[in-house]
Amino acid sequence: MDTIFALATARGKAGVAIIRISGPASHDAVRHLAGDVPETRRAVLRTLRSGGEVLDQGLVLTFSDGSGFTGECSAELQLHGSTAVTRAVLRALSGLPGLRQAEPGEFTRRALDNNRLDLTQVEGLADLIDAETEIQRKQALRVLSGAIGKRAGLWRGKLIRAAALLEATIDFAEEDVPVDVTPEVVGILDALLGEFRAEIDGARIAERVRDGFEVAIIGRPNSGKSSLINILAGREAALTSDIPGTTRDIIEVRMDLKGLAVTMLDTAGLRQTDDAIEQLGIMRARARAEAADLRVFLMDEDGLPEGMIPVPGDIVVRGKADLGASGPAVSGLTGEGVQELVDQISAELSVRAVGSGTLTRERHRVALMRGVEALEAARIELSKSAVRTEIAAEDIRTAIRALDALVGGIDVEAVLDEVFSRFCIGK
Repeated sequence: MDTIFALATARGKAGVAIIRISGPASHDAVRHLAGDVPETRRAVLRTLRSGGEVLDQGLVLTFSDGSGFTGECSAELQLHGSTAVTRAVLRALSGLPGLRQAEPGEFTRRALDNNRLDLTQVEGLADLIDAETEIQRKQALRVLSGAIGKRAGLWRGKLIRAAALLEATIDFAEEDVPVDVTPEVVGILDALLGEFRAEIDGARIAERVRDGFEVAIIGRPNSGKSSLINILAGREAALTSDIPGTTRDIIEVRMDLKGLAVTMLDTAGLRQTDDAIEQLGIMRARARAEAADLRVFLMDEDGLPEGMIPVPGDIVVRGKADLGASGPAVSGLTGEGVQELVDQISAELSVRAVGSGTLTRERHRVALMRGVEALEAARIELSKSAVRTEIAAEDIRTAIRALDALVGGIDVEAVLDEVFSRFCIGK
């Protein structure tokens, strides 16, 4: 296997820059630059040279097979964060035999290949790098810690037990088997079906925590939507005007609401109009609002906009509180009621986030759905008067394969290319 190297920290000036090296020639590369190979897992200050020229003075850290991030012989060079320094060291490494620049995500790919991480942990690492809020960070760390893999391992062990019980009755079909294993197997399947379904139910919320919730602000023209989105964004994100129909495209503002990533949507005012362009904007507004996780209805003197009805969890307030609106009201001009509205949105979404499960991606949900379908099929076979044990056992093995696909054991080559293409070089 090639020895790879790359800058693991961001390019540009910084206090420290880290160059990562991994592969069989990594310690030889350290010896060439530092003069010797320090004791593994102990950072040592060394002067780095190439061709008799001093490149920099920095910390050198080496790892033996099985102890580093990639699971193979590796090293890290912690240098002064100068673009000139990193460029010189990278140039020196590129001139050594057997070394090449790493591809995006190649260090993490090697960690997967060497069983240092399973596929769900790789996805958790990608989510951690992309995390913008505190709750996203915590969720990503939970996945990176192997929470999904550990649960899948427990589920797999129970399924293997169920399959073994059924296969024992097949192997000894010609003999008297004193114990009917069907009740125990059915008990295992029923318990796992309950756990699988609970995880699937929580998967959508977990995915929303990862990607961010969407909150649509809807109302009639001139109800104060654009002024509200501007004060929430802290900038002029949307054009405001007294002329009805000003907003036609959907304006998006990304926010952090008490640790939750939220995209606020300013939509076109809902009304009847003969303007073809405005009609298109209204159609898009309705579709996006219906797909949003939560809607904030801004009422005016005529009430709610036509064609949109609040559902449980939606928020209804009066707009333009600065003009003396009664009841719960908000003003994008003066800020009146804005904090109360933000608190209400945060509270509603926080309640939903509590129901998030361990699964954070559509791929996870689909894999577990295949497991549910297989276990339901096995359960049906076991409930028949003439039990077809062989078919039930095969259904259970199908569920085991679904769990293996979940953690990256099988059928994931197409997934791997997509996952690692999103990683930066050096990770």
